[in-house]
Amino acid sequence: MNKGIIGKKIGMTQIFDEKGNVIPVTIIEAGPCTVTQIKTAEKDGYEAVQLGFEEIAERKLSKAEAGHLKKNGLGMKKHLKEFRLSDVSGYNIGDTVTSDIFAAGEKVDVTGITKGHGYTGVIKRWNHHMLRATHGTGPVHREVGSMGANSSPSRVFKNKKMAGQYGCEQVTVLNLTVAKIDNDKNIIALKGAVPGARGGIVFIRDTVKH
Repeated sequence: MNKGIIGKKIGMTQIFDEKGNVIPVTIIEAGPCTVTQIKTAEKDGYEAVQLGFEEIAERKLSKAEAGHLKKNGLGMKKHLKEFRLSDVSGYNIGDTVTSDIFAAGEKVDVTGITKGHGYTGVIKRWNHHMLRATHGTGPVHREVGSMGANSSPSRVFKNKKMAGQYGCEQVTVLNLTVAKIDNDKNIIALKGAVPGARGGIVFIRDTVKH
């Protein structure tokens, strides 16, 4: 990977290409981010840069977080994210990373936290079908159903799809296309959908698929 950036999901809209085709896009406010730490193979065993995004009051950070940023004379940052890079020689602490590191037509991977749906049943969570609505079924038609045999194996197998917390998990969407970039406003339009709600933090990096 050669580059990455932290962004905020603004929402979805659509744009038109030169031929008049409609392209659904997700609008991301990408940066500006500040380089808050650099890790090298000699010192840390791998090469990476840590980026900070969005200003925040010092009182809202822990002493460790604030001290980490103060050490290099940087402003307080709400979000920190480390990106492993193949080469960090072009970065210095305090540098600003903006949306212009990407270009229209590039392929990227985007990581975000999906919308949380709370505690849900198997029909909503795993797309199971309902039980039959006839012949004595009920009174509940949205339950899990059979758990398996009785005397053997006398247990429920691991990874059985059941009710539980749905959403609010980290998801990465691979190989999205950068449809358009507005470097003046640090806006990146990505073709397709990106995980998370409006206002959610996302991480954009070079795709692992080429």
